[in-house]
Amino acid sequence: MHDKSIRIHSDEVAKAAQAALIRRGVSLEDIAEIVYEMQKSYNEGLTLEHCVHSVERVLRKREVQHALLVGIELDELAEKKLLSAPLQQIIESDEGLFGVDETIALGSVFTYGSIAVTTFGHLDKQKVGIIKKLDTEPGHHVNTFLDDLVGSIAASAASRIAHRMRDLEEEGETFADIEPEELGPKPKSHNEI
Repeated sequence: MHDKSIRIHSDEVAKAAQAALIRRGVSLEDIAEIVYEMQKSYNEGLTLEHCVHSVERVLRKREVQHALLVGIELDELAEKKLLSAPLQQIIESDEGLFGVDETIALGSVFTYGSIAVTTFGHLDKQKVGIIKKLDTEPGHHVNTFLDDLVGSIAASAASRIAHRMRDLEEEGETFADIEPEELGPKPKSHNEI
């Protein structure tokens, strides 16, 4: 059923996705630190602020927002033990053969090309920064989807930076020559990656 009367504005979806990250203890800076560590040796003049703005830009993508909302909701429902068996146990235990968590995260990475896909694979295996904290958090926290989603955002933001660096090289510039805001959200009339 398509009921256009219940559509939600994209700004509300964007706010809800960012609020969900914050509610789960993940800041944009946490994700940007992963991006910075992965990209700093390849990009002269790159700053953490450039990386924060790249993360912000990734979070403007609907695919990313939708993946965040679905994944975080499932993690939270599992924490409250509100899922039916056996899904409850599979998500709560972060079953190694489950794979749906990686599939949802990977789906949002495809927008940013093969570099983002391979970077996501690396982050999924290495569990860098906040990803490791989320994956090993003690207690009753369930982050089965969240750790992979954070990895997908970081991989996408890193890919954006790698592609932008190539453009800068062709112009004889580096990240030292551009303001961090140039990597951030554009006005709504722009749809570029």
